[in-house]
Amino acid sequence: MRQEQDDPSGQVLSQGVMSTGEGMRIFPDVEACIDCGGCVVACKRTWDREIQNQRIDITTMAEGVAGPQGENADKTGRLEAGENPGETSLPMQCYHCENAPCVSVCPTNALQKEDDGFVTVHEDLCVGCQYCLSGCPFGAPQFPDSNDGVAQIFGTGGIMDKCTGCRERQESQKGPACAEECATDAILVGGAGEIADELEQRDSQPFFNNEAMEIIFGADDAELFQ
Repeated sequence: MRQEQDDPSGQVLSQGVMSTGEGMRIFPDVEACIDCGGCVVACKRTWDREIQNQRIDITTMAEGVAGPQGENADKTGRLEAGENPGETSLPMQCYHCENAPCVSVCPTNALQKEDDGFVTVHEDLCVGCQYCLSGCPFGAPQFPDSNDGVAQIFGTGGIMDKCTGCRERQESQKGPACAEECATDAILVGGAGEIADELEQRDSQPFFNNEAMEIIFGADDAELFQ
């Protein structure tokens, strides 16, 4: 199931949402993120999440440090050149990776890569071991009911929770809440080729290294971004 941005139904609202449903990926454009927190609020409001449970978070690196060309100039290009990118904000959530490490390390198959591409949590199988937290390089797994001290000893981390990709919304041909309400279209949603083309049109590049890109998109699709 795919829904194109220019569908006359008008259900896909954000310019960052290019298609939805089967085969979609969620990916950040750090050149566009301004750390406004709108995505965090949209997620919490849409899914009524408690304060301590953030399915999406904004990580800010080198806070307050201006790059040589200003606050928002060519961060990814400078990073690739080994230069200081300055303050950089990155929306972090579950990217529903093609080669999801969380799925690989889960001993109970509580995390599964579904046929439509979404990585889902089967709560009845989760034992709170937190292996997924160690396996995910993007910090997506959350354990809102965990007792940290007890979890370190017994592994009783509670049931894992994470970004669902707003799968229910996408089944209704809507984009994820975070992407729909992002004021600068910093959260891209679509197929690998669509995201790569959009970044190229924006004269932006992926913030992640080659290893991370192959985790998210798979080896073949990761080449689209080179």
